[in-house]
Amino acid sequence: MSLAPPITCDADVAEGAAWLAEAEPRFAMALARTGPLPLRLRPPGFAGLLDIIVGQQVSVASARAIYARLVEAGLHQPENVLRAGDSGLRAAGLSRPKARYVLALAEREFEFDALHSLSDGDAIAALVAMPGIGPWTAQVYVMFCLGRRDVFPSGDLALQEAARGLFDLPARPTPKDLSAMAAAWSPWRSVAARLLFAYYRVLKQKEGLS
Repeated sequence: MSLAPPITCDADVAEGAAWLAEAEPRFAMALARTGPLPLRLRPPGFAGLLDIIVGQQVSVASARAIYARLVEAGLHQPENVLRAGDSGLRAAGLSRPKARYVLALAEREFEFDALHSLSDGDAIAALVAMPGIGPWTAQVYVMFCLGRRDVFPSGDLALQEAARGLFDLPARPTPKDLSAMAAAWSPWRSVAARLLFAYYRVLKQKEGLS
């Protein structure tokens, strides 16, 4: 099976956003409020996955600060992670579980380049097979580090809350329900996720003003 061309530039995101706006009027309404959607690509490989792991269950500001400290110390490279060990990672701000996962990832010498030729599902499965890598982390890596067009991390709470607000749902949808909704947004589910992330920020700003 041939893979769809990856998202590599703002024009690709804009193409997907235009398709979604035509397919779903509420997406058109959301885009009018969010403006152009960000590309949000990360570099593939160890550094990109590290960036995603750092961002798990912490604020954006905290994640950026911790990742910046890791990069400054050279700890975005697996060989330096192995030399620094648990204490070096903890000193940079990683929690004990995250430090353990990052060390395991560095020790594994995972073949990130091999992911480029795999289907979305197979790439996600290969990532999830590693310690500490769950579906959300793997899906976000495939979306933003490989640039895949049609991946949707339905377990993300921000996406669930954005969908609840945009589609006037009585409650936050479950991952299963949101995944079923997102089937209609193929082949641009990765752009739909970008749109809902952007719309979530609009909703939070509105809450801050009220």
